[in-house]
Amino acid sequence: MNDPQGEIRRIAQNIERVILGKSREVQLATIALVSNGHLLIEDVPGTGKTMLARALAISTGCTFNRVQFTPDLLPSDVTGVSIYNQKRGDFEWRPGPVVAQIVLADEINRATPKTQSALLEAMEERQVTVDGVTRPLPQPFMVMATQNPVEYEGTFPLPEAQLDRFLLRVRLGYPDQADEVAVLEGQQERHPIGDLQPVIAPERILDLQAAVRSIWVDPLIKQYIVEIASGTRSHPAVFLGASPRGSLALFRCAQAQALIAGRDYVTPDDVKELAPFALGHRIIVSPTAQARETDASTVVQETLQRVPVPGARAGTR
Repeated sequence: MNDPQGEIRRIAQNIERVILGKSREVQLATIALVSNGHLLIEDVPGTGKTMLARALAISTGCTFNRVQFTPDLLPSDVTGVSIYNQKRGDFEWRPGPVVAQIVLADEINRATPKTQSALLEAMEERQVTVDGVTRPLPQPFMVMATQNPVEYEGTFPLPEAQLDRFLLRVRLGYPDQADEVAVLEGQQERHPIGDLQPVIAPERILDLQAAVRSIWVDPLIKQYIVEIASGTRSHPAVFLGASPRGSLALFRCAQAQALIAGRDYVTPDDVKELAPFALGHRIIVSPTAQARETDASTVVQETLQRVPVPGARAGTR
C-alpha cells in the first residue's frame, strides 16, 4: 500500500463535506472502519447521526443498507428468512438488510432486546445463521448503530453483551453557531450528500485494516492498556468494568490512530486519547455512584490518572 495515511485522510475529508465541524468524530468513525470494528453513535435526534453513516458508506464505495429499528421489528427482519419456493419445491433464503458492507442500525434502542440481539452473531462472527445454515457476510463489514439517549420515550437499553461488541461510542453533539449557519447555507438548494462520490474502493479498506494490524505496539504499551482496563474493574464506583474485549478494542484503535498520524508505532497518548471512546460504554456504574452523579467517563478519567504512563517520570502522568 502506497499511502494509507493519505487514503484515510481523503475518506475523512470527503465525509466532512457533509458533517461540518465534527472532525474528531469523523476521525473516530474512520478509526472504527479501518480497525474492523463497529460504531455506536449516541445523541439527540437531528445531530447528523444517520448522515454520518451514509457519508461513510458513499465515501468508501461500500454497499449500504439501513434498518429502521421499531418496537415491532422481528429478528428475521434483520437477518433474513427462508421462504418456500413452490416452483422449485424447496426453501430459498431471502437475505435481510444486515447483508451489506456497511449497515446502519437506525435508532437501535427503539427495538426490543430480542431483536437487538439479532445483530450479535453478525457483529462478532461476520456471519448470520438462518434455519441452521450459516452464511458469511460481505467484507469489509461494519455496523453503525444510532441511538437516542435512554431517557427518551420509547427506548430500550441495549444489552451489555451487545454494547461490548461496539468498538467505539461517540457523541456528535450540537454544532456551534458558525457551523450551523454553514449547514443552512449548504442545504439551501439541495443536500450536499447528493454530490458525494467514493474516494476509495471497498477492497482498499481490507488493505487498510491489514496496515493497522501491522503497527508496532511496545510490550509496555500493551501492559498499559491492560492496566487501564483492569483499573476500571477495581474502581469503587463500578459494578461492571471493561472486558478483555475492551482491552483489545483500545489496542486496535490505538494502532489505527498511529497509522492516521503517519507513525508505525503506538504512543501512550494514543491510548489515553481513545480510552474514553473505547471503554466508556463497557462500564456499568453502581447505583450508589450514579446517585453521586458519577458516570463512566469519570471512571475512565480517574483510572487514567491512577495508572502510571510507560516512560513517564516518577510522579507524573
